[in-house]
Amino acid sequence: MIKFLKKLIKKLRGLLGKYDVTFPYVITIVLALIVVIGGINIFIELTDTLSTEQLSNYDDKITDYIISFRSPMLTDYFTVVTQLGDLYGYMVVIFISAFISLVVFRKWKYMVQITLVLVLSALSNLVLKRFINRARPEIEHLVTVETLSYPSGHAMAAMAFYGFLIYLFYKFKMHKLIKYLVIFLLTVLIFSIGISRIYLGVHFPSDIAGGFIAGAIWVIFCIILFNIIEVFRRDPKTPGGVEKMDAIED
Repeated sequence: MIKFLKKLIKKLRGLLGKYDVTFPYVITIVLALIVVIGGINIFIELTDTLSTEQLSNYDDKITDYIISFRSPMLTDYFTVVTQLGDLYGYMVVIFISAFISLVVFRKWKYMVQITLVLVLSALSNLVLKRFINRARPEIEHLVTVETLSYPSGHAMAAMAFYGFLIYLFYKFKMHKLIKYLVIFLLTVLIFSIGISRIYLGVHFPSDIAGGFIAGAIWVIFCIILFNIIEVFRRDPKTPGGVEKMDAIED
């Protein structure tokens, strides 16, 4: 990502040489916002179909299929999984991430980035829930819930938080077997958290889809933004630039 952004900035700077050195960064951020807006449009399209009979039928069929597998063992599993998408679950993961960032990588930036992604996701989810105002499914709830339904906060936060962790692990230089095993487990966790909310009776499948889309939007935007900041910080032609552009590694 950084290598791609570095090349893009250099090309833009070549085309816009007479302008301020920060102008290519402004254009890059605008392009990132266009990507985000495209994702938001997909989210809005799904939101517009919430009241349609066709989507309601899909929600009912998928929900009935998933809850048909209810059993004491699966209920225990999905209850534990859904707790990993709760506040206390994220606090534990953030604490572990902070320890790894400080002890292993000796940098706080990863901890700050992870926390920022989670906070942005949580705050935007509250706003979206209030704006859309969709009630919970009228079936048996196996866990207690107090907020509105769409989009699923668990699905949105899981995609944003654990999705960003997937990006970091993909970026880190480490043993490939460990890297891809962690990425696989985090991917399974994301979708397990989403399915758990349907299984436990507290969300429609469309709530989960909306949450995943909204969470993915935040992941994409934050990844682009953090990398733009990194390139800007190391660009000697920008205020505070500390390294040569050619020395920036992905």
